[in-house]
Amino acid sequence: MGYRIQDVISCLEQLAPSAYQENYDNASLICGDRNAKLKGMVCSLDCTEAVVDEAISLGANLIIAHHPIVFKGMKSLTGRNYVERTVIKAIKNDIAIFAIHTNLDHVAMGVNKRICDRLGLTKTKILQPKKEILNKLVFFVPLEDKGKVLDAVFAAGAGQIGEYKDCSFQVEGMGTFTPSENAKPHIGKPGVPQFEKEVRIEVILPSYQNSRVISAMKKVHPYEEVAFYLSTLENENQEVGAGMIGQLENPMDGHEFLDYLKEKMNLRILKHTALIDRKISKVAVCGGAGVFLLSDAKRCGADVFVTADVKYHEFFDTEGQLILCDIGHYESEIFTKELLGEHLSQNFPNIALYLTKVVTNPTSYR
Repeated sequence: MGYRIQDVISCLEQLAPSAYQENYDNASLICGDRNAKLKGMVCSLDCTEAVVDEAISLGANLIIAHHPIVFKGMKSLTGRNYVERTVIKAIKNDIAIFAIHTNLDHVAMGVNKRICDRLGLTKTKILQPKKEILNKLVFFVPLEDKGKVLDAVFAAGAGQIGEYKDCSFQVEGMGTFTPSENAKPHIGKPGVPQFEKEVRIEVILPSYQNSRVISAMKKVHPYEEVAFYLSTLENENQEVGAGMIGQLENPMDGHEFLDYLKEKMNLRILKHTALIDRKISKVAVCGGAGVFLLSDAKRCGADVFVTADVKYHEFFDTEGQLILCDIGHYESEIFTKELLGEHLSQNFPNIALYLTKVVTNPTSYR
């Protein structure tokens, strides 16, 4: 049995869950039949008419793009602009388009980690971690059943904290209950008070996994009625958020770093603020338009902040505390197609996979 387009979507959801996209975003299956048989894939930063033509020529029926071709609301499909023409051409040729955008920006192994890797940064961490996307699940289980219940909630996605998995807090105690005459208790008898040695277990989980984890817990829990409660945590999730910051292995002076940046990111040109009077050691990055993270870069002690789409007056906001580099939106994210290609080739080794050769950069330099 061959793969379906949905298999690729599920694989990409493991890399960057759609729950982590910004509320204005449209990271999703833009068009196409998710149940169609997968014939081949093309990875691209953007999806344009030329990329669809490329997919047609290669016999691929799925385009995985970082930027959603449909970003704003559409009320018609008449071919009046490049967005509508691209979608129409894809639909006519049975090509699905899937976008993986701000959710891929926000995960620890996503867009910004790829930039950090190209710059050789170590000790990387999220620049602006997201808050209130973690929950704490507390439940109670008989002592002898705790192993199978814990295994189930861990397998469903709970208990991961950074580089540590299967994390929990456990306290033993005495549970009491009296089954009603209509109950069918696993332990005890209807109408008779029951005292049972139980374990109170606490685990952390991503909020988007709530229903999956609770369902897994209930499925293997021996009790007819499971006692549990769920609460939202204020904690920052250090694995999810905007931007990234890391350390250069060998500090450089400003001119040396700018040359290094151009080489590693394949740049012809870049814009930057005045150089600072210290070695460059700590580097913050954000693919795409990331100047909203400038205060976070300052707070974290960055010597340089590499991003794109910086407006004229925003360069003044550095106030000489760091070097702000605008390397261009396309240039900052073009290596995302390699990131996607590597992830998919590991999971679908027998499916034709291509990195687009189409240059979708809408800007030119001379």
